[in-house]
Amino acid sequence: MDKVVTSARAVADIPDGATLAVGGFGLCGIPSTLIDALAEAGPTGLRVVSNNCGVDDWGLGLLLRAGRIARMTSSYVGENKEFARQYLSGELEVELTPQGTLAERLRAGGSGIPAFFTPAGVGTQVEEGGLPWRYAADGSVALASPPKEVREFGGRRYLLEEAVTADFALVRAAVADRHGNCVFHAAARNFNPLCAMAGRITLVEAERIVEPGELPPDAVHLPGVYVDRVVAAGPAEKRVERRTVRPAVRGAAEEI
Repeated sequence: MDKVVTSARAVADIPDGATLAVGGFGLCGIPSTLIDALAEAGPTGLRVVSNNCGVDDWGLGLLLRAGRIARMTSSYVGENKEFARQYLSGELEVELTPQGTLAERLRAGGSGIPAFFTPAGVGTQVEEGGLPWRYAADGSVALASPPKEVREFGGRRYLLEEAVTADFALVRAAVADRHGNCVFHAAARNFNPLCAMAGRITLVEAERIVEPGELPPDAVHLPGVYVDRVVAAGPAEKRVERRTVRPAVRGAAEEI
């Protein structure tokens, strides 16, 4: 079955209020072509599950800046000033989740496992509840995280975490064939396959699309059974999330 469509057609049925699982790790492996198409399509009130929310002018940051995202479930949000502004002003609901827990919640959702126990977060506010999910306009907490169920196994305490599923998943692959079998490159493999598994309808943008049979079976990271639509995308834009350089040393040039 040929699953290749245009980006506009791929996102055309994403409605207001949809839940999206969006791949990407930092600024690596972001499905920017699909995000751009979604920004143009215009759905609002989106509930997004993603490791992070891009930066102010790229990735999910574009949807955030346009006021399209109502809720984020993430593990790292430190590079987006507009994200911080919306969260602290009460415009955006945010569920912060330990990174490994978020990955497993997506994997569990894609595997049909409704919940699991993990030691991550035991003895913290993740367990006790009270983490601000949404602030009121006056700065008070309008909605806080609930406490989590705790059980003991082998003398160690564990928290119950629920799986994540999404109405749609948006992911980026290095290579995909027309049947949806995908190969990811390096760090882009961290969250993209997991998001793809968790989506009821999964959209993949690929830098290169090949014919069925061209990908060796052992090279496939995500089987096409998880993928519903494939979109052609250009080469990935290489951005630096946080540029760090060594301070200049006076007189260093003369010494060389």
